[in-house]
Amino acid sequence: MEVINQKAVRTDNTLLAVTHLTQLLSYVTGFGSLIIPLIIWLSSKDKVEGMNEHGKAIINFQISLILYIIISIPAILLLGLGILGLIGVGILGFILPIVNAVKASNGESPSYFMTIKFIS
Repeated sequence: MEVINQKAVRTDNTLLAVTHLTQLLSYVTGFGSLIIPLIIWLSSKDKVEGMNEHGKAIINFQISLILYIIISIPAILLLGLGILGLIGVGILGFILPIVNAVKASNGESPSYFMTIKFIS
């Protein structure tokens, strides 16, 4: 008798939404916007339906925001354009996780604006 190892995949839109909202931890604590979603994604990407797609989108978005911040800091010396970049990163980093948490709770795919795909 052969036993086939089947993993139970469950649908959990609440966990997907919470994973998106954990990106807002950096506004409260100053850190955690990359680490906490990474831990949630790695621990449940095989157990929750859609977590792999949402987790990759979150990690790509957070790495892109870090890259935009690194680019914006020296750009402050160029007529203050870096300040506009930092303000834009702050606004996008606050609004897009909320929008995508609502999308995740409705069962839709995530869409982050200006995200570079580091993990595909």
